[in-house]
Amino acid sequence: MLEVILKRFEKPDEIRTFEKGRFELVRLGGMTIGRATYEPGWKWSVHVGRAVGAKSCAVEHIGMVLSGCATAAMDDGRLFEMKAGDVFYIAPGHDSWVVGDEPYVSLHFLGADAYASAKKG
Repeated sequence: MLEVILKRFEKPDEIRTFEKGRFELVRLGGMTIGRATYEPGWKWSVHVGRAVGAKSCAVEHIGMVLSGCATAAMDDGRLFEMKAGDVFYIAPGHDSWVVGDEPYVSLHFLGADAYASAKKG
């Protein structure tokens, strides 16, 4: 029998909150989908990394920007700007921050292994 599962971010399975940010997670089958909402002034190394004792994010990200703009700074010095409509892959070893006065909102598609890593930071 085929199943249908419907979920909404208004009632996520898990919510992670931190200064200037929120990450809501829904689980469907073997996948976890996250919605990240970061306020202007948010920076990963300050608002997440400091709390976990890391200077750069060690999690791989695959997603899509829904609104706002952010910069991803790779550990090797390369910078990438992401804006609404961009679909992205970001390898581990980066920092990121919101650009401008609008909140940055993106969806993140996580397999089981990525979800376990994301729980660490």
